[in-house]
Amino acid sequence: MLRRLGWLIGLNNRGGQAKKLPDAKPHPPKVQPVVMLDTVQEIAIYIHRFHNLDLFQQGWYQLKLTVRWDNDEHTSVGTPARVMQYEAPNLGSDDGYGVWSIDDTDNSFATQPFRIKYARQDVLLSVMVAFDLPLTENEGPPSSAVILKFELLYAPVLENGSEFQASPDGCPAAVHEFRIPPKARLGLHSYCPVYFDAFHAVLVDVSVHISLLKAGSRKASMKVPSVPYTTTDDVAGESIDGSTQALDQVACTDLKQVMLVKALLDARDTLLVELQKLGNAINQAVDLTEFTSTMNDIKLFDSFLQANQVSADVSGQGKPQNGLERVNVRIDFRSDRLLQNFSKDDVMRMLNLSGDQVSYLWNTFLNFHRDNKTQILEFLRDAWAKDRRAEWSIWMVYSNVEMPHHYINGGFDESSHHIVRKRGSSLWKLTDDPAQIAAMRAELHRRSISQMRISNRSIQDLQILGDPSGIPIVIIERVMNAPRRTFSDNSYMRNLDIMGSTTSLTVLSSEAGKKLSSTSTAQNGRDLKIVVFVHGFQGHHLDLRLVRNQWLLMDSKIEFLMSEVNEEKTSGDFREMGLRLAHEVISFVKKKMDKASRSGCLRDIKLSFVGHSIGNIIIRTALAESVMEPYLRFLHTYVSLSGPHLGYLYSSNSLFNSGLWLLKKLKGTQCIHQLTLTDDPDIRNTFFYKLCKQKTLENFKHIILLSSPQDGYVPYHSARIESCRAASMDYSKKGKAFLEMLNDCLDQIRAPTTEHRVFIRCDVNFNTSSYGKNLNTFIGRAAHIEFLESDIFARFIMWSFPDLFQ
Repeated sequence: MLRRLGWLIGLNNRGGQAKKLPDAKPHPPKVQPVVMLDTVQEIAIYIHRFHNLDLFQQGWYQLKLTVRWDNDEHTSVGTPARVMQYEAPNLGSDDGYGVWSIDDTDNSFATQPFRIKYARQDVLLSVMVAFDLPLTENEGPPSSAVILKFELLYAPVLENGSEFQASPDGCPAAVHEFRIPPKARLGLHSYCPVYFDAFHAVLVDVSVHISLLKAGSRKASMKVPSVPYTTTDDVAGESIDGSTQALDQVACTDLKQVMLVKALLDARDTLLVELQKLGNAINQAVDLTEFTSTMNDIKLFDSFLQANQVSADVSGQGKPQNGLERVNVRIDFRSDRLLQNFSKDDVMRMLNLSGDQVSYLWNTFLNFHRDNKTQILEFLRDAWAKDRRAEWSIWMVYSNVEMPHHYINGGFDESSHHIVRKRGSSLWKLTDDPAQIAAMRAELHRRSISQMRISNRSIQDLQILGDPSGIPIVIIERVMNAPRRTFSDNSYMRNLDIMGSTTSLTVLSSEAGKKLSSTSTAQNGRDLKIVVFVHGFQGHHLDLRLVRNQWLLMDSKIEFLMSEVNEEKTSGDFREMGLRLAHEVISFVKKKMDKASRSGCLRDIKLSFVGHSIGNIIIRTALAESVMEPYLRFLHTYVSLSGPHLGYLYSSNSLFNSGLWLLKKLKGTQCIHQLTLTDDPDIRNTFFYKLCKQKTLENFKHIILLSSPQDGYVPYHSARIESCRAASMDYSKKGKAFLEMLNDCLDQIRAPTTEHRVFIRCDVNFNTSSYGKNLNTFIGRAAHIEFLESDIFARFIMWSFPDLFQ
């Protein structure tokens, strides 16, 4: 057996000590330079498509990519090693300029400049760039993260139209960074969508593929410290300071080589598993005949066994086996016992052979990707969506609640007053304000996230994971089904059995979708999916563009209407605003139906609505109009962003209430009178009371109510359509009318026992630490507007419940 274990593990053999004369001075040992084999991190980035969602400016755009280490110790950056244009870009003569380029000053890669002319424009770039990121001399296995930086460069169109401005770079228009964790550097294949920011809403379809590869060899210099050699008085075994440091340096170098062997073997196994996984997923066989026949561990093990005549550590065995027995045994070259029996030359051979194996598999993958790029991208996108739902659940808290019964009653006589008073006092004794409880719950969850260490193999989006504690916390209540309310005293008890046998409203069942499709008149054809976005008080038709863009990312085939008919007209009567919206929606739906019918058979229509603030009241008013009745059967999903569905009764924000009083007195704003239920002396003749009687919610398949306990503009209970403490303790005519309004709304939301309806309440808790102390924060306006200026909460909800938005 070879006796060179000390060179590998850094130990000195003290089995026999030579006798030395007392005054003898040893000569410093001659340490020969060690041949080192380096590895390199190769990151192949495929840029498939640039999709313009909502860029504000037409002009020339270009993508710039750089790769670097994620720490200050590593100053080197990735170098573009190879570029492949695997398809010709779909650019006309006037829409493209020049070709891709590499900048040697910062080792960046830039795509071909392309011209953006209109929204939802697709540009197929179809280019792959591979960056080589060398490992430093002191790094063995992967221990540092890598940063991918995407920059969006913009240049305006000159007067002559098609010419490209000479220097589009300089300051980028937007930046999006991603982090590749150390665990992923041995092998990763992932979809990586690039969005940039709210003002540069695009989708760049990117896939990232990573592997550790063998690089060139070099000679490691062994510097012996220039200090005098001295003897020691150690009788058991004298040591020499200079030679010991030199030998330790050699041992450390060899240890690094051993660690690189293990890393390359891990990279090989990871790449092999991922190749087979991709092939099975897209139903395409990967040809690995040459690898399995000539590059396998059995033959590699035999060569070392014959050369050195050593007994190796075979998994599950302690003695050498003959060739027939070894065929079915997996050789683990990462075993320390096995590697310790190899000489330095053997380790170098291992590095070369394992590096060749990884290179072969890596090139096989690149060829396989070139032939099946579309199917691979679709598979990676689906896997990414599944992983993001799991990752984003960190900021989401789920709970199931039953449809409430405690404030449902049929009459208000003296005896019922006593019962309600007793029930209300016991219900609210644990808390004074549900909004405060919700805010405290979210804050505790936010603190736990700040102490959490997120560690996985997925590519990390730094827009979210860059500051995890600053991301909104979304508390989701999945409301369970309950029987429809009746005025019978025993109706609740009689329906307990029905409630127990009824499934949850939030079961996102594919069977419901199959049932709908089976009842459609046409078996073949396309679905026309329309989403209507309605702004709030004194709003703009583009206020909800961020939510719209997220919906488009979920389903690019939707047709959307950004309602404009009520711009600068939101101070009037809700009935007038609702009628204008109804006519606008009908005109839009008819136009899209005609267009869809001309292009083919129209199978089904799905009409969804998204409203912000009083835009939700305008939507419900429009649905109550008789002209909308033929379209009610097409209603699909309703998303309410902080909508005052029960008006401003029992609002606890005294400062905001004072502002409402001024608007009513000084400007006579009609919609404010209606919101506060003061538009008629008799509360049962007010607009809101009558609106709640209208069946404006029961035709929707899915209902999602978003609220925020930080929102001081809309009462918390009104946005969630639930009771509040003040209402439960109010036995006046107003309190009774409020309960009737509440019950009427819930009766519309309750699904019959034969039908499934998704009903979700979502509490969005924003990070208020970034707001500072200002008037908007003080009066509660900041969180109300944050629904329009942030899209992360919408991304979380939509990707968590994709069936509701498709």
